[in-house]
Amino acid sequence: MGNMDTGGILLIGNPASAVLGGIPADKPAIQVCGNIHDGIETARKTGFAAIAVVMKGTAANLRDGLALLRENTNAKILLLARMYEEPEAIKLVGSNGVSLADDYLICPVQTEQLYNITCRGRLMAVAGKEPAITDATLLAKINRLEKLATEDDLTGLKNRRYLWEFAKQVIARAKKDNGRVTVLVFDIDDFKHYNDIYGHAAGDEVLKQASLLMRRCCRKHDMVARLGGDEFAVVFWDDPQNPQPTDGGERRSFTADHPGEVIFIAKRFRREIEKTNLRFLGPDGRGVLTISGGLASLNKDASTTEELFEKADQALLEAKRSGKNRIYLVGQPENDIDKIE
Repeated sequence: MGNMDTGGILLIGNPASAVLGGIPADKPAIQVCGNIHDGIETARKTGFAAIAVVMKGTAANLRDGLALLRENTNAKILLLARMYEEPEAIKLVGSNGVSLADDYLICPVQTEQLYNITCRGRLMAVAGKEPAITDATLLAKINRLEKLATEDDLTGLKNRRYLWEFAKQVIARAKKDNGRVTVLVFDIDDFKHYNDIYGHAAGDEVLKQASLLMRRCCRKHDMVARLGGDEFAVVFWDDPQNPQPTDGGERRSFTADHPGEVIFIAKRFRREIEKTNLRFLGPDGRGVLTISGGLASLNKDASTTEELFEKADQALLEAKRSGKNRIYLVGQPENDIDKIE
């Protein structure tokens, strides 16, 4: 496929949007192509150990471009995705038996991280040395570290750190594209009771059940995270696969009300969690689990990430003070979602 084997990296896209500090001059093994068309031509002529594709700016023809890359190179293909592009990156890496990429990393990445993951074993072999550790092993170790840094061990949900950065990226995108973002913050009513009466193992099971139900109720692109203890958050945002029109058609108001679908999801979640049968609690485990939460929307209720979560927290406190087992909206006289038709 290639007539010259460099053993290096080809980066397709804008390094400034994906790599911290860009590509330094002392990394000659990293070659940059500005777009996927030029990248395919370069990959056809030159052999690379890996090709890193920045998803930002290439989304419109990314799937076709990756398919052409597969046809024209044996290199490992790595996607560089922003947090809100992660669902699409997962699909491209291997859903339904089709793999257009080998793996992905969340941007921004360190140059050394990219360099080590994609090239270390290959470059040492080219230099006539036996690699002490293989590319696959490096990738597995770094992926494991990344998972530990971004996921909650107990529930498998994303953690506070990941959620916060995700929310900032989604809000920045929403402001640019006239999109909507709504945050739900909720916790489990009387959670201490489960720990005190039934033990911490039972409390852990309650958290797992709540996590599973929330993920089932949400749309695939929404972000569900555990903030800590029995507190959770969901970032609802516009489907990245169905963006709002920029030319022609009616554009959504930037001050749009809470999306109706979010209200529907929140109501469904409350109903489902109330019906949950906590079998590990015995005969008293049916219908005892309830949650309280607060909803706040970008621009209607807040203009920054910090304000959005603060407003949602305030609505959660109002729901608790009003008797629990309810989800409140910010700034509405009858703000319990059960009162909204």
